Amino acid sequence: MTSFKPKETAYDHIRAVEWENGRLKLIDQRILPGKFEHLYLDHLPESAKAITDMVVRGAPAIGVTAAYAVVLAARDRYKESPGGWQKTIQADLNLLAEARPTAVNLRWAVEYMRGIINSGISGDPVPRLLAEAQRIHVEDIAANRHMGELGAALIEPGSGVLTHCNTGALATGGYGTALGVVRSGYAAKRIKEVYADETRPWLQGARLTAWELVQEGIPVTLLADSAATYLMKQGKVKWVIVGADRIAANGDTANKIGTYMTAVAARYHKVKFMVVAPTSTVDLSTPDGNGIPIETRAESEVLNYGGTRTSPEGAKAWNPAFDITPAELIDAIVTEKGVVTNPTRDKMLAMMQK
Repeated sequence: MTSFKPKETAYDHIRAVEWENGRLKLIDQRILPGKFEHLYLDHLPESAKAITDMVVRGAPAIGVTAAYAVVLAARDRYKESPGGWQKTIQADLNLLAEARPTAVNLRWAVEYMRGIINSGISGDPVPRLLAEAQRIHVEDIAANRHMGELGAALIEPGSGVLTHCNTGALATGGYGTALGVVRSGYAAKRIKEVYADETRPWLQGARLTAWELVQEGIPVTLLADSAATYLMKQGKVKWVIVGADRIAANGDTANKIGTYMTAVAARYHKVKFMVVAPTSTVDLSTPDGNGIPIETRAESEVLNYGGTRTSPEGAKAWNPAFDITPAELIDAIVTEKGVVTNPTRDKMLAMMQK
């Protein structure tokens, strides 16, 4: 199959990752909403760079992209050495796995595809690996739709909700994790209004979440991250709904910087806090949040805005891309395997064993 775009449904018309004419096709999320453009990639190194440079971002979307990137690498290596491609591709896989350190889905996808490669494939590996990448893609969307239904069922009809960062179709294979709950909740009339944090310094909420919801006809109100606490005090939101880049065995969750302070504020104001992520994001080998590596990005992302210096020369910046929300601040973790309320290590393990 030379092209592949999973089926669209109501409130679900955006695909950040596609396989088209034997190439990896990505929406360039760095330039939204001002421009809507695709990048077409033919090789693994440029695919890894696209992940690092945030052409594609969001843990599930990175995982899907990585699976397709392995297909590109296998095609190249098999052409070079039909008898030795399984050996030469290993360096490519290692390069891809290091493209971003925090999102566990990236390494999960790479290691899954590595396992298939190492198990032995006779002849041209592309058909087998492409079928696996497409399966991962389809299953991610199906999981998102199921999580959307599970999460929406927790929300009282007519509620307002708050999101942080982008957790929609742009961050996944399609439909979204936290925004999948929003899509399902809005369709079921459980969600009346969506509030989206800007999510500095990359403004994923302003540029991407707001854009997605506008495209789908779902009402959205944008606010500065620092306004979220006051919004909660006004009684405007009943739930905060976020995604995750990694969930530790005890339920501690790594997500976009600013999630932790939002969780603290939510607990104080008796606003419920929901994390929505596939089980591929759960890392049982990491006991708690202290073991999750936190990516630190360039100071320029904070010192500049839109390419213009907005801070004085000589000032420094601290720019962690993620923070850790302790499990005790989370009311529900929603995965495709079910809902874990008030998460603990035992509850997470029981969910993962289903």
